[in-house]
Amino acid sequence: MKTMTSLSMLAALLATSALAQDLPQAGSKWYTDAQAHIQQMVVRQPNTNRARNVILLVADGNGVGTNYAIRLFSGQAAGGLGEDYVQPQEAFPNLALVKTYNINAQTPDSAPTAGAMNTGVKQRFNLINLGENAIHDDCTTESGNRLTTFAEIVAAAGKSVGTVSTARITHATPAGVYAKTANRDWEGEVPEGCTDSKDIATQLIDQMEAGVIDLAMGGGSRYFAPEGVATEDGGEGRRTDDSNLIERARGLGVQYAWNTESFSNLTLDGSAPILGLFNSSHMEYEADRAEEDEPSLAEMTRAAIEALSHNENGFYLEVEAGRVDHGNHDGNAYRTLTDGVAFADAIRVADEMTDDADTLIIVTADHEHAIAFNGYCGRGTPILGLCYGVAQTGVEHSDQPLLGDDGKPYTVIGYLNGVGSVLRQQEGGNDYSGSRPELTQDEATDIDYVQQALVPLSSETHSGEDVAVYAKGPWAHLFDGTIEQNMIFHVMNHAVNAE
Repeated sequence: MKTMTSLSMLAALLATSALAQDLPQAGSKWYTDAQAHIQQMVVRQPNTNRARNVILLVADGNGVGTNYAIRLFSGQAAGGLGEDYVQPQEAFPNLALVKTYNINAQTPDSAPTAGAMNTGVKQRFNLINLGENAIHDDCTTESGNRLTTFAEIVAAAGKSVGTVSTARITHATPAGVYAKTANRDWEGEVPEGCTDSKDIATQLIDQMEAGVIDLAMGGGSRYFAPEGVATEDGGEGRRTDDSNLIERARGLGVQYAWNTESFSNLTLDGSAPILGLFNSSHMEYEADRAEEDEPSLAEMTRAAIEALSHNENGFYLEVEAGRVDHGNHDGNAYRTLTDGVAFADAIRVADEMTDDADTLIIVTADHEHAIAFNGYCGRGTPILGLCYGVAQTGVEHSDQPLLGDDGKPYTVIGYLNGVGSVLRQQEGGNDYSGSRPELTQDEATDIDYVQQALVPLSSETHSGEDVAVYAKGPWAHLFDGTIEQNMIFHVMNHAVNAE
């Protein structure tokens, strides 16, 4: 097949556009917007600069479906119908679909998915940054299987490194930047006899002392203080080895923040490393954050970029919206989507504070959830509410909720499993039965409403379907088609080493 040059393609496009003026649809905004987009794509040129900075933004559990729901929620909150809303990452010029399975799991876990993005190889379920011969929960298999992380590679090249999360900073995705362990749950201690292993919190401080990690912000102070010792955020330590990692960090010259005041007082000139632990466990959901003394994900992202940008060699920063995942696990779409909006705010900050010429920005997720969407809803149906019918005239939905064959309305969002199951265990046995309760719009849109689900489980599960990756900046055009998740590392590594 012959390949057209850019000039001939542009000429052909202009000729086609001229002919299109005779089409009855040529005056439609849908038509003219598409034509304008085509012209932008035709003249687009790949950015082959060397990346000075890399920012990897991960919304945990934000697969294609969850992202769709956040788009509608954001658009409707802005006063629109929702479907045509564009999130910041959705305007990025390059994207691909990502296969998220682990070496031994069709449905992935966050630990090996984060590890794949940070080392370039897929890993085993529940492991972080260990090779394929390592075995979950067997600390004797860590030796000889520890992988080199992207953070270690770029730190050796003189770059600064940061990790930010709304989850515990020792949780799977942020730990993927710096830790290597046979069990993602060894956040504050390792089993007796594992003399060659270290818990994840200790590994973080070790990596700060080694100069690999320059900034870490999130929750999880309980794994940095001895058992029973009060932490400044109002929590209490859980470490059983009497090690106070917060004091150790301070002794290394690390700045420490635990609330919004201490956060605002941080010196962001790159002169000293930063550790921020703003909750004993995970930071609060964005919907509840106003009641707590915690910075937002966007605020932490802004501070991280400001601090890391003082390194003339550049930086690597991973930012995780960890609680999108937890909202899905809880079957609570309201908190899932509000944390998704907070993630979009962090993306905007990262984009505004950096230059496409030298900064590769990647937006993705580690996995999707068992979230599902009902139909046939009319345009502008509130994404958190009942499914309204398609109106015969106009654009917006009818005012009548659609009904199931049981005569009851249903919500747009549901889950295949979880605590919202309509099946209930019968007293004195393992039999489950039930029916869907009646539901009003006010009930469905309440902040604490748990979406209806099918299979009863105490926590909704991940799913194995693809997630998207959106990118801009140097070598972002390498994201194309359907890729393996570990390819994300290889694009980052190529971008920072390009000649």
